[in-house]
Amino acid sequence: MFCFQCEQTAKGEGCTKIGVCGKKPEVAALQDLLVYSIKGLCQVAQEGVRNGVRDPEIDEFVCEGLFSTLTNVDFDPARFVGIIEKSVRLRDQLKEKVKAAGGSVDFGEAASFTPAADEAAMVAQTEKVGVKSDPNIDPDILSLRELLTYGIKGVAAYADHARILGQEDEAVYNFIYEGMSATLDDTLGADDLVGLVMKCGEINLRTMELLDAANTGAYGHPVPTRVPLGAKKGKAILVSGHDLKDLELILKQSQGKGINVYTHGEMLPCHGYPELKKYEHFYGHYGTAWQNQGKEFAEFPGAILMTTNCIQKPKEVYQDNIFTTGLVGWPGVTHIADKDFTPVIEKALQMPGYPEDTEKGAVTVGFGHNAVLGVADKVIEAVKNKDIRHFFLVAGCDGAKPGRNYYTEFVEKLPKDTVVLTLACGKFRFFDKDLGDIGGIPRLLDVGQCNDAYSAIRIASALADAFNCGVNDLPLSMVLSWYEQKAVAILLTLLYLGIKDIRLGPSLPAFVSDNVLGVLVDKFNIMPISTPDEDIAAILGETV
Repeated sequence: MFCFQCEQTAKGEGCTKIGVCGKKPEVAALQDLLVYSIKGLCQVAQEGVRNGVRDPEIDEFVCEGLFSTLTNVDFDPARFVGIIEKSVRLRDQLKEKVKAAGGSVDFGEAASFTPAADEAAMVAQTEKVGVKSDPNIDPDILSLRELLTYGIKGVAAYADHARILGQEDEAVYNFIYEGMSATLDDTLGADDLVGLVMKCGEINLRTMELLDAANTGAYGHPVPTRVPLGAKKGKAILVSGHDLKDLELILKQSQGKGINVYTHGEMLPCHGYPELKKYEHFYGHYGTAWQNQGKEFAEFPGAILMTTNCIQKPKEVYQDNIFTTGLVGWPGVTHIADKDFTPVIEKALQMPGYPEDTEKGAVTVGFGHNAVLGVADKVIEAVKNKDIRHFFLVAGCDGAKPGRNYYTEFVEKLPKDTVVLTLACGKFRFFDKDLGDIGGIPRLLDVGQCNDAYSAIRIASALADAFNCGVNDLPLSMVLSWYEQKAVAILLTLLYLGIKDIRLGPSLPAFVSDNVLGVLVDKFNIMPISTPDEDIAAILGETV
């Protein structure tokens, strides 16, 4: 086993015995084999594109397959065996179509290997295809290939979310085929791979645009909404993950049954969508970020549904109360593949629920690009009048690793003439802080989920246009936390847009070699976080 795709990888170098995320060696091996098989499928699919042959089933499968290998998504080895077998089956079917169209299917081993007959034998096959399978590879080439792979995994996840709600673009799928194929191409040097990494950022911007259109097209533009953090007397269902469609289905299927539905983690921004807000039993938010679910889920008196990544090993006390759907999986946890959430509803009705109303305050969500740009004139005037001195985008993924309290302290110590935009689960380090407002503009603006980085980009671009300057010339600084591969894709988008001076933490990616990091520092001045006091002073041009 060797895995270093997430921020919390062991010793900042790589997990070699068991994943910090809870991933067992056999699961890590099967994920590596799946990625390898998808690379071979992508070689054939790319040749298909050249010859006018494409299959929507493969577009969907490749995104789902890559998404399933993201951190904290699927931990069930049995499911990976089936996905690998399907990957090879689709590959061989596509080969015949490509050959019939006059294309070549003479690729390397990834496009022709046959998976072993059982799980144990498949695990053994991975020795030849894992990250460390080639001891002679140039470390910078390996670094760029892995950076590209992890960025594409993030793109695939966002593309899958968008497709579920009816938004697709063949250009996204075509790049995934191109990029994954490129990681097998020994003729490509560092400059070629850097170009593909930047293109990944460009394609991710398009993918996030698709997802924004999908979410707002289906559920309306988010509006500022106060969300209770307490509880309402009655039975309860908790929905975690990222998938808006799954939440909608739970709301529809549980309507009129005396059950209140709560969000957890990255589902919090869903309260701002008008077409979800209309359900009277969609009540409030429970808990904080994904890494605290062991304690929080154990105390929740209802059923729990995991819709996308972020699951951890369930504790025995709530294992019978938690369900997975979509690409999420954990051995022994009931999986709902057909989207009939009757088992979740029945479990909620069997459980005690909340005996009484409780008050724990509220937070405001719904400051997407439509809402913020609707008051852009007030924001611009406040900047011109020097009521707002600086904007900070403090955003990204949360995690359990020490050092993430930096983000809490950073926000707490910011001067009162500054505004904080936030998104993704990193906000749970400070989401319930009362920072007040500036002339009616809240100092803390929750832009949404991690994919709503698109909203933050739209806001920044609009401000740059208003002040007739570039984004890098705005009084705007980005202080980001990262954890998994969707965060990598977003970072690549920011770099593609030429955004400089990003502070990143709590540690830099283990898969980025010293030379590749040097390129990012030289070109974009990307830097690690230091201390809140030092970073605030440096950004604002003050002394500590």
